[in-house]
Amino acid sequence: MLISVVHIVFRVYYVLLLARVIMSWVSFGDNAVTRFIYEITEPVLGFFRRLIPPRPSFPLDFSPILAFIVLQLVERLVLRLIIFLV
Repeated sequence: MLISVVHIVFRVYYVLLLARVIMSWVSFGDNAVTRFIYEITEPVLGFFRRLIPPRPSFPLDFSPILAFIVLQLVERLVLRLIIFLV
């Protein structure tokens, strides 16, 4: 049960991150859904942007890629800890 909840929480966050990436390519305007997605994802993406700041000569933002990788590692770690402790 707990494993399913953790898995679902991470999947929902992955979808929100993917929506944020798509929203950076296409303008959806300023509405409640857009603000919610930005507010939920910015703490994680902002953290990785501080680690790898964007350069003016190379405008690609690698923070979403790094966030996906690290979140998958954290998800695996949390799931293994749950399995080990239960």
